[in-house]
Amino acid sequence: MIFNRSKTELPDASSALPGSESRRFAVGGNHLVLGNPVEAEAPDGMAVVVVGLGCFWGEEQTFWQLPGVWSTSVGYAGGVTPNPTYEEVCSGRTGHAEVVRIIFDPATLSFADLLKDFWENHDPTQGMRQGNDRGSQYRSILLTTTDEQQAEAEASRDNYQKTLTARGYGEITTSILPLADYYYAEEDHQQYLVKNPGGYCPLHATGIAYEA
Repeated sequence: MIFNRSKTELPDASSALPGSESRRFAVGGNHLVLGNPVEAEAPDGMAVVVVGLGCFWGEEQTFWQLPGVWSTSVGYAGGVTPNPTYEEVCSGRTGHAEVVRIIFDPATLSFADLLKDFWENHDPTQGMRQGNDRGSQYRSILLTTTDEQQAEAEASRDNYQKTLTARGYGEITTSILPLADYYYAEEDHQQYLVKNPGGYCPLHATGIAYEA
């Protein structure tokens, strides 16, 4: 039965929620910290990557603080259901992860440095969870937009695995895939920690530095 599925099991097309082909969420105009549009294509010379490393409220803040980041948004990716809602994603029946879409200037922030922040700000060995946040929406995922990003991300994973293994950690479970669909999350979730200064989103980093 679909309703008896574990939230840590990814659904296939036959068991996923149907979603909506036409639903879209307003996400606000300009970024509350960076001042640039939230919903935008990358300007000329800039790049895009989508990452998931647990609760997206705190992780969006992690990346908007980096010099060279032009805009961020939070959304859903890596799943099956079209245009899911937050509640649907949290049910585990869409296959999506909570993710951050990052538009950045590679001349200021290299992809290698961005990857360093990705690896160091969560535990990529935890499978379908981060700490006590359990469910497929919290899994570690990195969705690339160029062949060069894909190759560099895979190499960085292999490099970090050596460091983690030496420190007694298990296998990295991060999915590294080309980006397919990205769905913006509801406006309430965009720059959540600006709108809710007392909000809390735990960090589950290993404390182990990534060395290139």
